[in-house]
Amino acid sequence: MQPNPFGGVIENLTVEEVRAGLEDGTILLVDVREPNELAAERIPGAVDFPLSTFDAAALPDPGDKKLVFSCRSGQRSQKAAAAAQAAGFDLHRHMAGGILAWKDAGFDTKQG
Repeated sequence: MQPNPFGGVIENLTVEEVRAGLEDGTILLVDVREPNELAAERIPGAVDFPLSTFDAAALPDPGDKKLVFSCRSGQRSQKAAAAAQAAGFDLHRHMAGGILAWKDAGFDTKQG
């Protein structure tokens, strides 16, 4: 883990790690992009949770999964982790590079 530029600490997960976790059911991916971005393109299996209306107390319960934040490029997901930590939640993982890195790796997305 390393310092999060937006506060707290952050653990950077690669798109490969996140994809493997989505496939084996060990990761709950929380996409903090805005509705218009989500309508255009999304990572299959990700849960919508826009940063503009972010309320850490309302985050979905990951159960025994690791909750991982994602966004377009990796900036807003770090802000979401910082906000969650400031609210007292031990949430510190994000997908480095966001959906842009996901697509660069050749992984599938879906519309809407």
